[in-house]
Amino acid sequence: MGTHMRLYDTLKREVSELKPLDGDTFGFYACGPTVYGPAHIGNFRTFVVQDVFRRTLELGGTKTKHVRNLTDVDDKTIRDSQAAGQTLKDFTTGWTEKFHADCAALNCLEPHIEPGAVDHIPQQITMIEELIEKGHAYAAEDGSVYFKISSYPEYGKLSHLDERELDLGHTQNQRANDSDEYEKDSVADFVLWKARRDEDGANFWQSPWGEGRPGWHLECSAMIREYLGESFDLHSGGEDLVFPHHENEIAQSKCSCGGDFAAHWFHITHLLVEGKKMSKSLGNFYRLDDLLEKGATPAEVRFTLIGAHYRKQLNFTLDSIHAAREALGKLVKAERALAEAAGVDEAPSYEELIGLEDKGLFDNAWLGLNEDLNTQRAIGAMFGALRRAQNEPDPLVQWKGLHFILAALGIQLPVVEEEEALEVPEEVKVLAEERWAAKQSKDWAKSDELRDRLRDLGWMAKDGSDGYSLEKI
Repeated sequence: MGTHMRLYDTLKREVSELKPLDGDTFGFYACGPTVYGPAHIGNFRTFVVQDVFRRTLELGGTKTKHVRNLTDVDDKTIRDSQAAGQTLKDFTTGWTEKFHADCAALNCLEPHIEPGAVDHIPQQITMIEELIEKGHAYAAEDGSVYFKISSYPEYGKLSHLDERELDLGHTQNQRANDSDEYEKDSVADFVLWKARRDEDGANFWQSPWGEGRPGWHLECSAMIREYLGESFDLHSGGEDLVFPHHENEIAQSKCSCGGDFAAHWFHITHLLVEGKKMSKSLGNFYRLDDLLEKGATPAEVRFTLIGAHYRKQLNFTLDSIHAAREALGKLVKAERALAEAAGVDEAPSYEELIGLEDKGLFDNAWLGLNEDLNTQRAIGAMFGALRRAQNEPDPLVQWKGLHFILAALGIQLPVVEEEEALEVPEEVKVLAEERWAAKQSKDWAKSDELRDRLRDLGWMAKDGSDGYSLEKI
């Protein structure tokens, strides 16, 4: 392994070194989105942090195999596709394309494999058959199939439920867990196969137990087995998936096909927005498009999302977007100065940076990423190195070191046009001044109206702490 990266393990509750089980390629699985609408910034905190994790492995010299699923059949996708008057396939394809566009805007590497649940129903049926045969699952009278939690004594170890008294209710008597969205503190047997219901419409498949579809938890177990095997290096997701989703995955997989399943568990903590839990009712529920409409750029959003350690709660604010804008501006100026001193003008590619040995003053930032993916430390060390880098006798080394850390963080520096080349029409200048005055007087409605008029004219105002700048859209 090129770099000895250490990461906190949710199961072991300690930071431990990561090494590929096969000594060559680090295979990891990340739970992907349910494609029934645009992902929000809470989702993207997880995906962006996972992207930094992968980049850190790869730039350190380790080959990776990144598998991320798409949930394209569950209660929500079925319900909302029917409300939209679309087939499940057309509905989920549209939202999958939107997710891919947002990922690309945020500069996330594409996973090596991105399987969907619908395309892997035969594998899920096979896994259910194995669980029934081994006594870990049972069919109910209506044709649904449930996992028998009491048959797996280790259930609860990941979420540490085993440290509390468990009341393992049997679903034969209470259909508590036949929904994809049941209460997270329920420990009743969970559904593997859901018998067809009227509200499913045409969204059902044939099985040995009758018409229906798989339960939500099963898809990940089946696809992990298909693409990573019975034992693999790491499993990741948001902290909300620890229980019951990942707990159920472990039970399904270990009981059906054996193996050790994931050698390491990597979970990312939720964020707050303006100090509160993100909620539509509070008006702080942001998707990427919402932030772009407010004048943010994807690079600024990404910079903000990685600004805190992944195991700490990030407080996402609009002020933090402004801080990211200023930070990126400083990076642009520093990179230009280093490039000029080094006599270079074209940034190295991601592939050219893999395995870079001499990182100059930026080595401390690299150490931060390799010690429990401490992005906060890495960013601080990067700016600390920038203050000294221009006085070093080897500007080319420092320039490459800077680009190495930028590549690991996935930060794309904005292209700044020469000011004299930007001719702003008088009408745009007047509207921009009126908008700034409205914003300073906290007349938000007028500010928003003027922002929209600027956009109609093809211009965007970007606010800073003491003024604004204009950019062509």
